[in-house]
Amino acid sequence: MRGRGWRIGSIFVLIPVTIIWIVSGIGSPARADPDEKRPEFVLDEPLPPHAEPPVDRILVLKAERRLILLAGMESVADYGIALGSAPVGLKRMRGDGRTPEGLYRIDARKRDSDFHRALHISYPNAEDLRRARKSGVDPGGSIMIHGLPNGLGLIGSGHRMVDWTDGCIAVTNEEMDEIWDRVEEGVLVEIRP
Repeated sequence: MRGRGWRIGSIFVLIPVTIIWIVSGIGSPARADPDEKRPEFVLDEPLPPHAEPPVDRILVLKAERRLILLAGMESVADYGIALGSAPVGLKRMRGDGRTPEGLYRIDARKRDSDFHRALHISYPNAEDLRRARKSGVDPGGSIMIHGLPNGLGLIGSGHRMVDWTDGCIAVTNEEMDEIWDRVEEGVLVEIRP
């Protein structure tokens, strides 16, 4: 009997304690004082825009007519291209219409070329020069990644229907703007067959 009385007595004690606890707000979430001054969080500088990874290599696949921008080993952009009018094989000399193959660098940026922007490629490299000297020919130069001829931007991607450059790598003007914004001087250019 003694155990049962203890339980009934406990209930009579717990009920008033619970009511007081609920009414007093003990155990409820803290409420902010409306008159309390809150600290202001102000940024001194705007948040930077989402940065795209820096391009450190351009891969040109001649047979596939593709130019790929790479950041590390990740492809960050891929474009269809047109090449020189005789694209198969190594460039041997000035005027042969071939797009070179090998390792180069972007060594200049040209806003004022005959095309919508141009990134100059460091052709000829040492191997190209050796081969040209051995054959007794001028290896040529002025190989670039560029947009369409000035005034002909409306051609758009239709330019890729035929290889039409003198050995350069051509993209649309819109694509050239994207490439221009992402590629700095010194970026490696690898041109494969």
